[in-house]
Amino acid sequence: MDFSPSPRSQEMLERLRDFMRIHVEPIGETYLQEVRALNPDGDWTRWRVPPQMEDLKAKARAAGLWNLFLPDAELGAGLSTLDYAPLAEAMGRYEFAAEIFNCNAPDTGNMEVLYHFGNAAQKEQWLKPLLAGEIRSVFCMTEPEVASSDATNMQATIHEDGDALVLNGRKWWSTGLGHPNAKLAIFMGLSSPDAEPHARHSMVLVRLDAPGVRIERMLPTFGEYDPPFGHGELVFDDVRVPKGNLLLGLGKGFAIAQGRLGPGRIHHCMRAIGAAERALQLMIERGLNRTAFGKPLIELGGNRERIADARMAIDQARLLTLYAAWKIDTVGVKNAMTEISAIKVIAPNVLQTVVDQAIQMHGGAGVSHDVPLTGLFMLARALRIADGPDEVHRAMVARMELNKYKQRSHAA
Repeated sequence: MDFSPSPRSQEMLERLRDFMRIHVEPIGETYLQEVRALNPDGDWTRWRVPPQMEDLKAKARAAGLWNLFLPDAELGAGLSTLDYAPLAEAMGRYEFAAEIFNCNAPDTGNMEVLYHFGNAAQKEQWLKPLLAGEIRSVFCMTEPEVASSDATNMQATIHEDGDALVLNGRKWWSTGLGHPNAKLAIFMGLSSPDAEPHARHSMVLVRLDAPGVRIERMLPTFGEYDPPFGHGELVFDDVRVPKGNLLLGLGKGFAIAQGRLGPGRIHHCMRAIGAAERALQLMIERGLNRTAFGKPLIELGGNRERIADARMAIDQARLLTLYAAWKIDTVGVKNAMTEISAIKVIAPNVLQTVVDQAIQMHGGAGVSHDVPLTGLFMLARALRIADGPDEVHRAMVARMELNKYKQRSHAA
């Protein structure tokens, strides 16, 4: 196996790093301050995007750094999962950077769904403006009334009624719901309750301004609303959509979800690794530049060992994630489930640990808005739930591992 980036990937990575150095790093802190100033509370109806975001998006598109995640040479960069991975890491150093290149979640996953499973009309109506960065989208799966870590628990419903589908239910933690340009939701609901568990649900495209769709609130994470995207709770009350809005077919929701989550988890994990690299950099710079008890902080309290541990942990997480990406590209998502589940435990936990140590090195500044560490910690902690809790991923790894021994036992 070879995790070396292809010449195409290396060339794109160098261009991306140059763009980040010139356009993103200089505004790394001031951009987040402007976001907070423009959006001081949880009232998403007044949320705004800083004007420089559209300017940065235009520059990225002009530079050919656009839709880098999509493995289509005409619509995207034509990169494999493995080739895109280091680009996702580079974007992950700044929380807002992925949007500049139209590579932010959940839009990347939703665009992949439309690209792989949408019909011609759906692609024209929704994929085209998403690829152009003209609109944003949300993914409505998690529900407050059930344990959504077991997705078969979902109770929101999809009923056929003549030429229409009728949607009912409550969804929450729908990322991006507060964005001023959020126009589309992908709704996952129970459509065939008597089928086997993984053939009971379907995915439907829904306009967020459709009658019966009601946004109730944005949900704070550790007191932060994460504007201008946010994470919201919304109700679908007898929402009628044409049957042409159904993705792939009734009962195909879990089949679509598997295709959506594989590459998307690589993206999340590599961005987390990029964030961990930035946290480590901030920790080292702080340790070298601050003095206490007559010595630089780096020399006190085992801080050198913590930096060494962080370096080793980040590199291990990166290698495991690249291995998962390589397996997705070579043998497919279904044959890379152990590795995909493993990185969803490892990468966010590494990020959380490194950020926590960086916060400690910064003292009071570490828990303020003066440095970006609280945002990175929030990201790490939320990721350990958002793409499925650690326990579910560990259960998957254990099940796959035990199956190997069961197969050997039967063979003997």
